[in-house]
Amino acid sequence: MGRIPGWTAITLAFVLVVGAGGCYSDEAAAPPVCDSFAAVQNTVDHIREVNVSENGLSQLRPYLTQLREQLTQLYTDARAQFAPQADRLKAAVDQLEAALRTARDDPSALNLAAVRTTVTAVRAGGQDLRAAMAQTC
Repeated sequence: MGRIPGWTAITLAFVLVVGAGGCYSDEAAAPPVCDSFAAVQNTVDHIREVNVSENGLSQLRPYLTQLREQLTQLYTDARAQFAPQADRLKAAVDQLEAALRTARDDPSALNLAAVRTTVTAVRAGGQDLRAAMAQTC
């Protein structure tokens, strides 16, 4: 085997050192709760963009199904470290589901107002959990 010329060896060493730097990180991987929260936020952003009057509820339904699954995963991931906040959010989501069922069966002004109230509770629960997670994520 022949020797590697001086400049080639230096260039190769530089590429290996610089290239390897992209593979190493001092930061620890984010815990699963961070990914779960980001997924929920992403779906909520999509829901906000849906124009129900233009596209109907059919475009909204898949996002709502996805959101329910993601909230369940978020609750599972957050429960160990953020139990009080996760429990409040889950209770608010359960109340929202009940209010939505009631409003679907009887869309009175009172039942629709209850939906608005529970949406506010879900938003507050999400904000509480987000604040608790701020140092983690």
